[in-house]
Amino acid sequence: MDVALFEKLLQQNLISEEEFAAIKKQQEKPISIHWDLRTLLYIGILLVTAALGILVYENIDTIGHSVMITTIGILCAACFIFCFRKTTGYSSAKRESPGILYDYILLTGCLLLLTFIGYLQYQYNVFGNRWGLAVFIPMVILFFAAYYFDHLGVLSIAITNLAAWLGITVTPAEILKENNFNDARLIYTGIVLGAGLIVFSMVTKRKKIKEHFAFTYKNFGAHILFISLLAALFYYEGLYLLWFVVLIAVSFLFFKNAVQENSFYFLVITVLYAYIGLCYVVIKLLFITGTGRAGIYLGTIYFIGSGIALIKFLMHYNKKLKYDAGV
Repeated sequence: MDVALFEKLLQQNLISEEEFAAIKKQQEKPISIHWDLRTLLYIGILLVTAALGILVYENIDTIGHSVMITTIGILCAACFIFCFRKTTGYSSAKRESPGILYDYILLTGCLLLLTFIGYLQYQYNVFGNRWGLAVFIPMVILFFAAYYFDHLGVLSIAITNLAAWLGITVTPAEILKENNFNDARLIYTGIVLGAGLIVFSMVTKRKKIKEHFAFTYKNFGAHILFISLLAALFYYEGLYLLWFVVLIAVSFLFFKNAVQENSFYFLVITVLYAYIGLCYVVIKLLFITGTGRAGIYLGTIYFIGSGIALIKFLMHYNKKLKYDAGV
């Protein structure tokens, strides 16, 4: 902070003595670099795991598969052994981390676990054609690690693995081979998974088992549920109005809950997903009515008007939620 600049402002009577004293006092306070360090550590983990993948890819012929798999397995085991020694054991309540290093070594171990099992399946086909098993095993370990070591980052990876496992389980092998995921079963799986995660978040809060995990479950569940409902809206062209009604009904429940819990984040994502569905229906109806060039003009006017209305709506509720929270 340039104190000399504020001294000049004080001499010119542009700021008061009290304001200058407050500015000078603020300068003397230590600056926290907590989040800077955490960001650098996250980047470091990503770079290490990415470098490991590149190393495997570039030198697999010279190093050998067995050496690489053994090395990854040893590193993974070392990470988990370190965390088991540092942790105080499982607790249903939120537990403070033994240290930043502990968090990132655990995250590194979990990422190495995924690399290790994926490598085994890819190179040696350990699980045969049972691809779901190659995802199910690390998923179980990741959920155990998330709860035992109390780590939100690992929980997010575990939920991602759960979604992947369900997608592989319900999808026929022909679809996986052809990489064509335009299948109704995936849509229904997403709806069930999203709703299940939301229900589990409520159970987590009510039973007071890792209450701080509830937001992560709800966050994943909300996005998966809304994306699946939008996919159903786009997929079932003959029933798009029915799915639009379902989308609006779910959006209304989420909106009501967001206002009750004073959560602007969930209010925003709810409104945005509902808005996407509304835009699709409006454009669909404009094309069905065969308005031609007039439809293009009407669509343009709709997007401009609805966009302004959406921004004003969000600004209004942002102020309202802040007022209700006493901010």
